[in-house]
Amino acid sequence: MITVRRCDERAHFDHGWLDTHHTFSFAGYYDPAHMGFRALRVINEDRVKPGQGFGTHGHRDMEILSVVLSGALAHRDSTGAEGVLRPGEVQRMSAGSGIRHSEFNASREEEVHFLQIWLEPAEDGIPPSYQQEAFPEAERRGRLQLIASPERGDGLLLLHQDARVYAALLEQAEQVSLPLAKGRHAWLQVARGEIDVNGIRLVAGDGAAVVDEHALTLAGVGREPAEFLAFDLA
Repeated sequence: MITVRRCDERAHFDHGWLDTHHTFSFAGYYDPAHMGFRALRVINEDRVKPGQGFGTHGHRDMEILSVVLSGALAHRDSTGAEGVLRPGEVQRMSAGSGIRHSEFNASREEEVHFLQIWLEPAEDGIPPSYQQEAFPEAERRGRLQLIASPERGDGLLLLHQDARVYAALLEQAEQVSLPLAKGRHAWLQVARGEIDVNGIRLVAGDGAAVVDEHALTLAGVGREPAEFLAFDLA
């Protein structure tokens, strides 16, 4: 069964410096029908104006992924980690026992557009940590590229949860398959373009919860390349 969460069903807030869409309940937005899916707790699509951002604030016991779609995002946290993310780069921050961080648009001229994703960890109170990896477009084009996993690997983001995250970029008529083991679930999130998932069309901003499916066939169907994330979840 595939249940679609359409882009225009998401909560939308325009704070002036920040234009944001929430797929699930977040901050002042509460919808008991959309509290998350499995370990996936937050998917926010954010656009931050030049020179603006989120000041220093704290988190605990959450795995936080940031995926930059355009522009540049500057990160700094209390572990001493800092960096600038650009398209094709993804960061993982494990808040664990407690972390403080800030995220700002690194440009004074260009908007930054990114997805911020939270997953609940399998264990609370782990030491906080930070990781940043590059996933070039060539590695994601026409295939599902594993970007985050509970298993350690060169160039992989380490998740403290039984979840795997894939990124893909499909041209029109390109097709990939995601097999799902018995008892596994999936979430799909379209960042750009349009895809067909087992006969269901998803457009940019759409998400979909997948339950009791053995495999997903995903195809690019629009004139522009389709960029999306696929989550394999317990």
